[in-house]
Amino acid sequence: MDDVLSPPGALSSALQANPRIPYRLAHQQPPLQGPGGKRLIVNLVVNVEYWPFDQDMPRKVLTAPHGREQVPDVPNFCWADYGMRAGMARLLSLLTSRGLPVSASVNATVIDAYPDCAEAIRDAGWEFIGHGMHQTSLQGGRSETDVIRSTLHKLEQFTGRPVRGWLSPGLRETTDTPDILSAHGVEYLCDWNVDDVPQRMQAMPAPLIAMPYTLEINDSVVYAVEKHSSAEMLKRLQATLACFDSPEEPEGARVLGIGLHPHLIGVPHRFPYLVQMIDLLQARDDVTFMTGSQIADWYTEEAAR
Repeated sequence: MDDVLSPPGALSSALQANPRIPYRLAHQQPPLQGPGGKRLIVNLVVNVEYWPFDQDMPRKVLTAPHGREQVPDVPNFCWADYGMRAGMARLLSLLTSRGLPVSASVNATVIDAYPDCAEAIRDAGWEFIGHGMHQTSLQGGRSETDVIRSTLHKLEQFTGRPVRGWLSPGLRETTDTPDILSAHGVEYLCDWNVDDVPQRMQAMPAPLIAMPYTLEINDSVVYAVEKHSSAEMLKRLQATLACFDSPEEPEGARVLGIGLHPHLIGVPHRFPYLVQMIDLLQARDDVTFMTGSQIADWYTEEAAR
C-alpha cells in the first residue's frame, strides 16, 4: 500500500535496470577524447574455438534428417574445423599483413587441439582473451570457478602473460560470473554490450570494464543466426559509420568491437567482404585499431580525467 501512495518516480529511483552498470543516456555522459585524437577505436575480436567431436555441436549449419540429432555430428563439426584450417589461415594472413592489432577470444583447449594455430596467434602478437575451456556455456556443467581458473591458467602458461579480458562462450553468464572473473584478476568483460563506449561495471572485489562488443556487426549473428547474404557485414559497417558521422550523434570517441569467427567470415564467399571492411576502415583518418587491453588502458586514463 505504501508503494501505491508513493509520489511518481519514488519507486523507480530505488531500482537499477541493469544490475551491474548504472543507467545513463549516452548524450549525458562526458565525451571521451580518443587516442591521438582519433574518433573511432576498432577492436577486431577473432573467436578461436574448439568444438569437441564427441559432444553436441554448439551451433549447426545443417540439421539432421528427421530432426534426429546424433553424436558424432560430422557435417557440423567439419563446418567449424574448416574454419580452424582454411578460415584461420586467411584471417592470419590478412590481419598480420596489415599490421593490425587483434584480440583473440580463445577456448583454452585450442592450445592442445589446434597447436599450430595457437602458436601462430601467439607469434602474431594477438592478445589472448579468456573464452572458456571449449565452446560450452558457463551456465551448466562443471564448477564455473574451476572453468574460469583453468582457462586463465592454461592461457597464461601458454602466452607467458596475464589474461586481462574475457568473453564468455555464447556471451552466457551466471549471476556470479563478473565477480569470479574480478577475483581472478580479469579487468574487462565483453559480454555486456550496452554502449558505444566502455563503462565501469560493478563487481567484487574490484570493478570491471564493460567492453563494447557489438552483436550487430558480428558474423555469428549476421550469418549463423539471422542468415543474411555475404555482403551484409560490409553493409552494416557502412551504415554504422554513417551514423557515427551524423551531427546528431553525441560527441566523443566510440569503440567498435567487430566479432569474427573463422568458420563464418573465413569462407571464400564472405572473406572478400571482410577485406573491403578493413580497406574502408583503414582509409579513414579518424580510425585507430586497438586490442581490448589497449582500450582498457585508454579508457581508464580518460575516465580519471
